[in-house]
Amino acid sequence: MEERLQKYMASCGIASRRKCEEIILTGKVKVNGVFVNEVGIKVDPLKDIVEYEGQIISKAEKKVYIMLNKPEGYISSVKDEKGRKTILDIVKVDERIYPIGRLDYDSSGLLLLTNDGEIYNKIIHPRVEIIKKYIAVVKGKISEKDIKKFQIGIDIGGYITAPAELMVISYDKEVSTIEIGIHEGKNRQIRKMCAALNHEVLSLKRISIGEIKLGYLKRGEYRDLNKEEISYINTL
Repeated sequence: MEERLQKYMASCGIASRRKCEEIILTGKVKVNGVFVNEVGIKVDPLKDIVEYEGQIISKAEKKVYIMLNKPEGYISSVKDEKGRKTILDIVKVDERIYPIGRLDYDSSGLLLLTNDGEIYNKIIHPRVEIIKKYIAVVKGKISEKDIKKFQIGIDIGGYITAPAELMVISYDKEVSTIEIGIHEGKNRQIRKMCAALNHEVLSLKRISIGEIKLGYLKRGEYRDLNKEEISYINTL
């Protein structure tokens, strides 16, 4: 159910409703990544993400931490204006959750979801250079020169990527299976990096985020993070 932004902020413990109105008017609040400065805006606590001073805010509720093996064909968002399926068509919980980072529509693998703003910011903050590993199937044979370019950084159109890891797993029938490790998260970064080296990505799956591994979780399945995984995130 939608409610006025200032009421929602007050219920999250930010300040009184009137003070929250003043905060909104100063342009310090984001709704779904966009700054707002009107007090008449309404939000849906189950779908919309509200940020104040760079932190996601939420009402006091049971904290949940979920690992999903996202299939291709789903948006890593809680809603989609184009009517495409989202991760909330898979993950069914009572709490309002949101993804920590993104996976492309046509990519699969490990995606973390939570309603804990502190945990979200621990992983997403740029200062935390967590290595995320992927298995990619690409056209062509990966050369030593390609590997070195990954290790140095690649121009993906006005941006030079940070040094990355690349290891060849196998090569068969003009197709290479490789493992890639990056700590950045630019839009479609791995696909752009491979394309810059003339290796079209045929499939892409994320298998780990730092020490959190997808393991044997089947595509489309999800589970709660265990105590060790949550503890690891809290050390970041």
